[in-house]
Amino acid sequence: MAKYLLEATYTAEGMKGVLKDKASGRKAAVGKALAGVGGKIESFYFAFGERDVIVVADLPDNVSAASVAFAVCASGLVRTKTTPLLSVEETDQALQKGVAYSAPGR
Repeated sequence: MAKYLLEATYTAEGMKGVLKDKASGRKAAVGKALAGVGGKIESFYFAFGERDVIVVADLPDNVSAASVAFAVCASGLVRTKTTPLLSVEETDQALQKGVAYSAPGR
C-alpha cells in the first residue's frame, strides 16, 4: 500500500460538526471512508494553525486517494490537501533510476 499525507481544514460549518461529533467521531468517520476504498489510518492528529487535521494513511493507489479527497471536498465543509509519501527505500530506488533530463537553457 502507498502512504499519503492528508491535511484538512474545516470551514466554520464543518467545525460545528466537529463540536457535535467530537474528535473521536471525526476520526471514526475518516477511518470508515478510508476503509471503504481499501485503506486505513496510520496516524491521526488535530492541529493548530493552517490545518485542523493531519492524517497519515495507507491507501491502495492514487485513484483511491483521489476518490477520498473528492468525497470529502464535495461535502463543502472541509478543504483538503493530499500528498503522496515515499519511504526512504522508495526514494533510494528513485535515485538509482537513470533519467535523461536536460535543464532549461542547458
